[in-house]
Amino acid sequence: MIPESFIQELLARVDIVDVVERYVQLKKAGANYQACCPFHSEKTPSFTVSPAKQFYHCFGCGAHGSAIGFVMQYAGLGFVEAVEELANHLGMPVPREVSARTQQKSQQAPLTERMARAARFYKDQLKTSPKAIDYLKGRGLTGEIAARYGLGYAPDDWQGLQRVFDDYDSQALVECGLVIVNEQGRRYDRFRDRVMFPILDQRGNVIGFGGRVLGQGEPKYLNSPETPLFEKGRELYGLPQARKEIHNQDTVIVVEGYMDVVGLAQNGVENVVATLGTAATSANMQRLVKLANRVVFCFDRDAAGDRAAWRAMENSLEHLADGKSVEILQLEGRQDPDEYVREHGKDAFLQETRNATRLSDFLVRELARRNNTSTAEGRAKFVSEAKPLLQKIAAPVLRVQIVKEIAARAQLSQAELENQCGLKPLARARYAPPNRLRPAPNALERTLLLTVLRRPERALRLPHELIDRDNAEGAALMAVAAAMEHAELPTGNLGLLLEHFRGSPHEEIVSLLVRQLEEDAGNEGEEEELFMDILERLRARALTREIDELNAKARAGTLSAEERQKLALLFARKRA
Repeated sequence: MIPESFIQELLARVDIVDVVERYVQLKKAGANYQACCPFHSEKTPSFTVSPAKQFYHCFGCGAHGSAIGFVMQYAGLGFVEAVEELANHLGMPVPREVSARTQQKSQQAPLTERMARAARFYKDQLKTSPKAIDYLKGRGLTGEIAARYGLGYAPDDWQGLQRVFDDYDSQALVECGLVIVNEQGRRYDRFRDRVMFPILDQRGNVIGFGGRVLGQGEPKYLNSPETPLFEKGRELYGLPQARKEIHNQDTVIVVEGYMDVVGLAQNGVENVVATLGTAATSANMQRLVKLANRVVFCFDRDAAGDRAAWRAMENSLEHLADGKSVEILQLEGRQDPDEYVREHGKDAFLQETRNATRLSDFLVRELARRNNTSTAEGRAKFVSEAKPLLQKIAAPVLRVQIVKEIAARAQLSQAELENQCGLKPLARARYAPPNRLRPAPNALERTLLLTVLRRPERALRLPHELIDRDNAEGAALMAVAAAMEHAELPTGNLGLLLEHFRGSPHEEIVSLLVRQLEEDAGNEGEEEELFMDILERLRARALTREIDELNAKARAGTLSAEERQKLALLFARKRA
């Protein structure tokens, strides 16, 4: 572990402007700097870097964080590697906190550390496995591409991981999906005799694995189960390696398998990611349309590929924006993308992607194929099936175009179709300003936390006894207050504030609200007034709860004389 004190010293010495400028050309804009965002494609700059706050933020895709966070996100590094890179640039040796007992350290290590250790083990095993090396060579892969994607090999051993985990019986290995416990209580490795594909999150941490069987066997691909680290419907395989080329090409190609990603990369097509054992989900689409203005889904030309193409289209609709293009490519024949590019080459594959079917054309074509639009009944069914799809489309101009096409095929006017499908005009609002005047009772801690994150010193004025700590916001408020009491948080440095809570239970809510703060720069006087108003509401809430509790006792006939007197005083205070 890297000591918290070193992280604070590093961020105090590093200048986020200098760090970002190593990767992105910045332009001065008032007190801040700006550029086109390196994390999604755009023509008008919405990416800002604040030297005062030591914080970067994109108003387009929401990316934000400290200098450490930027290096992690841009370079696809893990936290430790990003810290080491920044520290090395400054000539600062990175200290480590070493536990007195290795076993105790292993038990306390986070799941990400265990996954990283397993990935290193699999990578080392690949070097000593001729059959795994021969398999990868047979698929046209070089050692360079295997190293880039961290490919490995899980040995044909029931408990191979015991070589690197002294605490093989630890529940943590089960939690992160590396070990299985059967009904008899016997433990064994989940992955055996498979080529291993590490799955990385956007910070470069190993969060899961895909294992490909060598030769014949079922299942052909075995994936990590859902774990605290890994939710397959939210992740994309190969994104850290592909991010730079996606940005350069303003296009992301989405395939179905790990081998398709590395095979295409081997042949020079590097802007490729894969969904993980499922069709593209809504969460996948939300990320994909932020990465590039053009998203091309490439599926096998079989029944499964047809189903995947339809699901990808459905899940794309609510994330579409005018100016974004989602396309469907179904390769002819029975070849998958990896096989196609090996036989026909990069240029032929890229030509196929240029001929991909636009989502709007695919939607109308498939609906028409499923229904006989030459009959009244068929046209009615055609409209019925189109209705839920049209209602999902988020891009106003594109929806009008698709509506016109469907109306023509259904022999209806545009107005008639819109009326039948209950389509209302789509408004385009970039941000919805928060209600600053009267937050709902269940939002008190959230609004209070917003004002405290803007000025952490306000946490020293919090009435601890009035904060509801059973929700994420209340718990985070108490954590900020504790940090301020120990002088661990400087005022105004959002970057250091985010890093202070990295890896803590409060990281998610703090990161979410810091982003909201940047997108809703408020007036300082108004915020102080809001802070005081929320404190009054907390007191009123506490008073109401106390009255309700005493009233309940009164209805049950268990109210003492002393409590009856207290209830009368509380009522008087509430009326005052």
